[in-house]
Amino acid sequence: MDFLRPASWEEALAVKAEHPTAVPIAGGTDVMVEINFDHRRPEYLLDLNRIGDLDEWEVGEKTVRLGASVPYTKIMEHLRAELPGLALASHTVASPQIRNRGGVGGNLGTASPAGDAHPALLAAGCEVEVESAGRGVRMIPIDEFYLGVKRNALQADELIRAVHLPKADGPQQFSKVGTRNAMVIAVCAFGIALHPETRTVRTGIGSAAPTPVRAKEAEAFLNAALEEGGFWDNGKVITPSVAKQFADLCSAACNPIDDVRGTASYRRHAVGIMARRTLGWAWESYRGTGTGTVTKGGVA
Repeated sequence: MDFLRPASWEEALAVKAEHPTAVPIAGGTDVMVEINFDHRRPEYLLDLNRIGDLDEWEVGEKTVRLGASVPYTKIMEHLRAELPGLALASHTVASPQIRNRGGVGGNLGTASPAGDAHPALLAAGCEVEVESAGRGVRMIPIDEFYLGVKRNALQADELIRAVHLPKADGPQQFSKVGTRNAMVIAVCAFGIALHPETRTVRTGIGSAAPTPVRAKEAEAFLNAALEEGGFWDNGKVITPSVAKQFADLCSAACNPIDDVRGTASYRRHAVGIMARRTLGWAWESYRGTGTGTVTKGGVA
C-alpha cells in the first residue's frame, strides 16, 4: 500500500487523476477501521491532511460553505446557530477523540447508510462541491448523491471539497437509536428541518434503507396539512392525527434489513417514533420563537 501526501488541493487533484483508485483519507475514522479489520486493502491512500482549505468554513448571507474535513467538534462549537441539525448529529458521533478528527466529507465519501451526518444533510437540503483536475468543479444536490449501499455519485477522479448548506431559517432536530450512548453505529436515525421561509418540511432517515433517504410522501402530507390548517400562521399545536400520519409515512419510507444491531420491523417502528418526537420538538420551538407562546408540547 502506497501513501500519497499532496501538499495542495491542486496537487491532490492531480494525484487522484493519476491514481483513480486512491482512497482519500483525512480523519480516517472509517477508512482505518476497514483497513485494520482487513475489509479493505487499497493500493493507494491519498492523505488530505496537509490541505488547510478542507478544514475551513465560510458563513455567507444565505449559506454555509463547510470544508470537507471540518471536524464535528468545530461544527458543534461554532455552527450551532447556522446548522443546528448537523450540530445535534455531530454530538452523537462516536467519542470526543473521533469527533475531533472526523468530518462530513468522510461520511459522504464512505456513503454508509448509517453515517450520522446524512439525515441532517438531507433535511437541510445541501449541495456537495466536488472537483476533478480535468472537468473542474460541479455541485451535486444531496438528493442525487447517494446511489446505493456505500456508493455515491463521485467519479473516479473526483474529490469532495466542501458542502454548501442553507443557513437554518427554522428549527431542526435529530434523533438516533443505538445500542449504547457512545461509540455506536446507529440502529436508525432521523433528522427533520422546518423551513418557514418556503413553508416546507424536509426529513432524512439513516440506517433504515440501502442509502440515506428522505420520507418524501411524509413531507408532502405534512406540508399540505400545515398549509391547509394555517399552522404556519396560527402556531397551533399539531393535531394527533396529523402527527400519527406523518410518523406512519416516515416508517413506510424505510426499506431496512435485519442485522446484529436490530430487526427491520424494529427499525421501521423506531423511525416512526423518532419522526413524531422530532416533529414535536421542532414545532414546539417554532411556536415558541415564531408565532406565539407555547403552553403544551408541539404535538398534541
